Amino acid sequence: MTLPRPIPNVLTIAGSDPSGGAGIQADLKTFSALGAYGTSVITALTAQNTRGVTGVHPVPADFIAAQLETLLADIDIAAVKIGMVASREVAETLRTLLERRRPRWIVLDPVMVAKSGDTLVDDAGIRAVREVLVPLADLITPNLPEAAVLLGCAEPRDREAMAALTPGLRALGAGAVLLKGGHLAGDACPDLLITPESRHWLEGARIATDNLHGTGCTLSSAITARLAQGDDLAGAVTTAKAWLATALAESRRLAVGRGHGPVHHFHAWW
Repeated sequence: MTLPRPIPNVLTIAGSDPSGGAGIQADLKTFSALGAYGTSVITALTAQNTRGVTGVHPVPADFIAAQLETLLADIDIAAVKIGMVASREVAETLRTLLERRRPRWIVLDPVMVAKSGDTLVDDAGIRAVREVLVPLADLITPNLPEAAVLLGCAEPRDREAMAALTPGLRALGAGAVLLKGGHLAGDACPDLLITPESRHWLEGARIATDNLHGTGCTLSSAITARLAQGDDLAGAVTTAKAWLATALAESRRLAVGRGHGPVHHFHAWW
């Protein structure tokens, strides 16, 4: 008799979003929706809703370390997603502990700007992400504004300019890069998967919705969940992108807030 494969444990290290559409809350919903057991380490508390962020309260680095050390001492983590990190001290704490007990996969979503346009991380935090965490990651998932911040350049406005960022992003030291093209104008949302061996465009149609809150968090978490379950990188990204497209389309069934609402993480169930 063949026993079923155990459900993988995955970890999100990110900030909390009380509106439930992004951050820790979106990550845990995504893990559950895609069949992984979610755990979490909170790096910051935010005061936010679907219309904006009114406050950010970083968790001290020593307590982030306590959360992570306690968790890793007990639970085998197959993959980790890192989101909002606000300081070099926190970034270096995460790198030290994750190098000591490294999961098979580390996915970094360099969260810097909320969907509302509010800046979540200062210049020192941006440098910490670029210099400390990006080289640690097997995959980073920046959107075009985040890629521009990481590289100190203008935000790309077309596919050619987007593709031109490839050498600079690779030089940052991550294993692979998923450059998300949702900020481009037009009916298409092309993403570019960059690995040491290849550069591959992933096409996708734009979903007509304003419910875009937490899409970056959700996509990176979906990729993390699929990697933990044994998908290769290209397969995990493709599956996650398709799942997110349905979650966006089905978000019309939700009525959350008066700004950018969340995607429907549990569209397959309710």
